[in-house]
Amino acid sequence: MANITVKKADGTTDITYTAMNPASTDGTRALWRANTVGDNPQQRPYLTYEGKASKDGTRRETISNFVYPITVTNAVTGVKSVVGYYTERTERKLTLLASDADASEATAQAANLSASALIKSCSAVGFAPGG
Repeated sequence: MANITVKKADGTTDITYTAMNPASTDGTRALWRANTVGDNPQQRPYLTYEGKASKDGTRRETISNFVYPITVTNAVTGVKSVVGYYTERTERKLTLLASDADASEATAQAANLSASALIKSCSAVGFAPGG
């Protein structure tokens, strides 16, 4: 378990997700939180990640869940309130028969596709690319 540092939307500024709680056993979640955002934990983005064996024992399954609270500031009181969320859940399933090379290549390509400019843009506007 370690902190995770990623680039913000500007492509230059770093943001660190602090390791808050490691997964204690198979099927439990690890938790990271961006503690430099918001006035309290309710307003801070976080990521959870869990790994477990499939029910039939033929693969490993991982699920990550990202939650980004959307806040507004009351113009009169100056108090920030959460008004909604951006959420993203990713489920992965990898057969135990996969070679180390195939596992590395498959996960790298999937992660890089999710990080591509096109997929990030589509996710930001809520529409699939059209022709």
